Amino acid sequence: MQLYGYFRSSASYRVRIALNLKGVSYEQIPVHLVRNGGEQFSELFKAVNPESLVPALVDEYEGRQLALSQSLAIIEYLEEKYPETPLLPKAIDDRAYVRSLSLAVACDIHPVNNLRILKYLTANFGASDDQKNAWYRHWCELGLQAIEQRLASDPRRGLFCFGDQPGMADCCLIPQIFNAQRFQSDLSNMPVILEINDRCLALDAFKNAAPANQADAE
Repeated sequence: MQLYGYFRSSASYRVRIALNLKGVSYEQIPVHLVRNGGEQFSELFKAVNPESLVPALVDEYEGRQLALSQSLAIIEYLEEKYPETPLLPKAIDDRAYVRSLSLAVACDIHPVNNLRILKYLTANFGASDDQKNAWYRHWCELGLQAIEQRLASDPRRGLFCFGDQPGMADCCLIPQIFNAQRFQSDLSNMPVILEINDRCLALDAFKNAAPANQADAE
């Protein structure tokens, strides 16, 4: 199993956490998103993922090679292939709830703040670094505040987003908090999120997936 990713990509970070929680061994293949105009645009990587986005997971399944893209699709694939350490709860309504928390990060916060959007703002609209960072903080704080309110009011929250074992929602939330802190977002009114973040980062599965602990970290 091979994971193509970038140390600071939050989507790659999600999948690294999931792989670690599942205890699945894998080879990391770095794809530098900035060097040489972005290695994700190389023909070599586009043969793996024509979307030119990380992560991409290559795995052998039933005698054939699979090349999977989109972090949540990869995590769901891992969930089905390696069900022994579940990242989703059993009940259908609880699974939908955990998916909705995960998608709030992956579909609402992350897409308007990923690298290609930020580069487009500066290159095509002349946004300064301060304006770009303000854009990031606005959408990140807005989205995380909504997640904070949901977690604070839902009795299904335990030590983690759902219950007392980390799952898919935590795989998505913790990388987003990393990025929020990197861009100096104001999380002071989000105590539940910060408590979950601290608990997760105390676990080896999360520590070993952290950007600073990757071979391609800079």
